[in-house]
This record gives sequence, structure tokens and C-alpha cells, in this order.
Amino acid sequence: MFKGFDLSGRVAVVIGGTSGIGKAMALGLAEAGADVVATGRRAAFVDEVAQQIEAMGRRSARLTVDVSSRDMIAEFHAGVTAALGAPDILVNCAGRTKRVASLDMDEADWTAILETNLTGTLRACQVFAPAMIERGWGRIINIASLSSFVALYEVAAYAASKAAVASLTKSLAIEWAPHGVTVNAVAPGVFRTDLNSGLLDGTGRGREFLMRTPMKRFGNIAELAGAAVYLASDGASFVTGEILVVDGGFLASGVNQ
Repeated sequence: MFKGFDLSGRVAVVIGGTSGIGKAMALGLAEAGADVVATGRRAAFVDEVAQQIEAMGRRSARLTVDVSSRDMIAEFHAGVTAALGAPDILVNCAGRTKRVASLDMDEADWTAILETNLTGTLRACQVFAPAMIERGWGRIINIASLSSFVALYEVAAYAASKAAVASLTKSLAIEWAPHGVTVNAVAPGVFRTDLNSGLLDGTGRGREFLMRTPMKRFGNIAELAGAAVYLASDGASFVTGEILVVDGGFLASGVNQ
């Protein structure tokens, strides 16, 4: 293996890492050699993923967090540092959405989606970055979306939050680049998960996604692990402020026949 992708000795945290995309990234980072804490709000799910990480011979910790609370994120950071050492890698994968026509969007739902997807990402970056800056090395990976670039029908709040995450990623990247901390994002295409399979399988929305994806299939969440490992590694030491799209060609697609 190219040694630049080896994460042995690194401590990684994946917030929102107990299911779906976040879990796939957490397990990928562990497979690449990192000790990984995959966290979320539900202790049972945290324990389940920790067991899988430990079964690979890596260290983990069973700590929960809610990105709506800066104090809780700070306590979580302290807990990870005490258990495993200072985190080198942060993946911000906590997110939420709701499909609704924009005219019918409740302001409370709008605020809740931006609070988790955008402000929660900022809070975690603000809590984790200072120690990385002090050490002169760090990797932060945020989660953008196809909707950071193009509109997706009836998910305006989610799209607004993810466009903002892409912009935030670039802003933080140029601020922290002189201190050895890179800030990038992964923008997943359409990946089938337990949460969205009902929206994709056999539906008009799912068929349109497939039509617009040149590979003519949905992604397997394990296919996102490589992007996370790359951006977390020394192999990406001169890459910052980038949005790495993993979408089977969706954004490149124009006329496909």
C-alpha cells in the first residue's frame, strides 16, 4: 500500500458515525490504521460501531455527542483526548433533512436542519481545530452534497445548508492552511441507506437519479471510505478547500445517449 495513505497512529473522530455514510467512513478509517471514535446521540449505536472497530484491532471509545450543544462537543473532545489522545482527524457527518414543498416549509424545521447540518459542523470545527492548530497537523472532513451544486426537488433547507457547508469548508481551509490543518469536504452522490431506500427504490425520484447517473446505479456506502481515507492522510497534504465529489458521474452528466 502507498504509505501516504497509512493512518496508523492517528486518532479519528466521526460525528454522525453510527450509521450510513458516517459508519462507512469510520470503518474505512479504522481499516486504514486509525483509532476511531464513531459517535452520535444514541449510546447503543455508538457501542455497536465501537465493537466493530475494536474487532479490527483498533482502539475506540464509547462517547455520545449532540452537535446542538457546544458544551457537549467540548466535553466529547476532552473525553476522546483522555481516552485515546488528541484527535488528528475530524469527520463531520451529522445531518438531517425533510422533504416538503418550500411554500409549506415550517420555519422551525428550516432552523432545525440548518442548526444540525451547518451550525453543528461549525461548532465541531471550532472545538476540534485549536488543538490541531497548536500541534501543526490536522484533517477536517465535512459532508457536502450534490445539492451543494444543483437543486434537488423539495429539499430547499437541506440544499441551503449543504451549499453553506461547501462555502464554510473553503473559508476554514484558507484560515487554517498556514497552521497545517486541511479542511475539505466529501460530496456523496446517491447512496442507498436504510433511511432512504423507500424514497429511491421503485420511485420516480429514484428512477430520475439513475437516469442522470452515468454508472446507472446507486452507490454502495463502502465506496465512500476511500475518499475519507485519502483526505485524512498524508497523501492529501497539499489538498485543502476542496469538495471531493463521489457520485458515479452525476454532476458531469449532460446528455447520456
